[in-house]
Amino acid sequence: MCTSLTYMAEKGAFFLARTMDFGIELGGSPVVVPRNQHFNSDATAEGYDTTYSFVGAGRDVGNYILVDGVNEKGLSAAALYFRGEATYAKTPMTGKTNLAPHEVVNWLLGNMASCAELGQQLTELNVLAIPIALLQVTTPLHWIIADVSGACYVLELDQTGCHYIANPVGVMANSPDFQWHLKNLSNYLQVQPTPHPHRTYGQFVAADFGPGSGALGLPGDFTSPSRFVRLTYMRQYAETAKTPEAAVNVLSHLLNTVDIPRGVKIKEDGSSDYTQYRGYMRMDQPTYYMQPYYDQTISRVILTENLMNQPAPIAFPLEKEQEFKSVNQSVNQHG
Repeated sequence: MCTSLTYMAEKGAFFLARTMDFGIELGGSPVVVPRNQHFNSDATAEGYDTTYSFVGAGRDVGNYILVDGVNEKGLSAAALYFRGEATYAKTPMTGKTNLAPHEVVNWLLGNMASCAELGQQLTELNVLAIPIALLQVTTPLHWIIADVSGACYVLELDQTGCHYIANPVGVMANSPDFQWHLKNLSNYLQVQPTPHPHRTYGQFVAADFGPGSGALGLPGDFTSPSRFVRLTYMRQYAETAKTPEAAVNVLSHLLNTVDIPRGVKIKEDGSSDYTQYRGYMRMDQPTYYMQPYYDQTISRVILTENLMNQPAPIAFPLEKEQEFKSVNQSVNQHG
């Protein structure tokens, strides 16, 4: 369960950011995938190739699999859970790119330069119901995609087909489908950052209890619909940062509003969904920022020419709980 949003700073720095909320320890870290790589696929023996370099959060599970990131052209993407909705093909199709759901982020970041190009190429994509070895299940996913122009889209595969939808609010969460979330915003038209006017009932005048009363009714629980509404509201009214550095700080505060501490959201099997990390993807100067649960320090990996032309993917592990080492130290050595 995750939440994601886009954000533009005053000087044109455009970001896609997300929380990674999950009960199973994913063990992800920043990973740079260089140009011109071949990946083995869980879908077919042929595998797939990538052209562009990209950086994001991932893990080596035989191949490096990324769940979010940004590429050298300024295209960014994040995979979010889509339980009960995602529907995939059952068999490979000749002449198409056949992928498992967990391979889609790699493929699109490695081969697409913009949201428009992805829209043109979707007819060539066939996503199969193939499990990922790490979880032993087929991951039900949908994707938020944004590019340096400010465009933002949602990609969903359900029982009615493939839907590539312009995202006018720049926010995405989990199930239900994206169009349902947009319609649900109509239930919160009364929520505003300023106070409501006094109301007269008979001879009595009711006044608000102070600043912030305009947001009464804003949902505060951890369900996907509530997180979607809450983050859409926060994104709409939060200040516009003047610099890219300030934008990362604002994004951190925005994602604080949907952050899930361990122990407050227990699933039926007894496990606890929690925000394992937050990822911030800058598109105008491709950079990946990661903020892990066990250390709120925000570290970054800049997609430099040196990193983009390495022979193989490079991971920058983040240590949990003990003696955190900044990724910037590794970047200075490799970048």
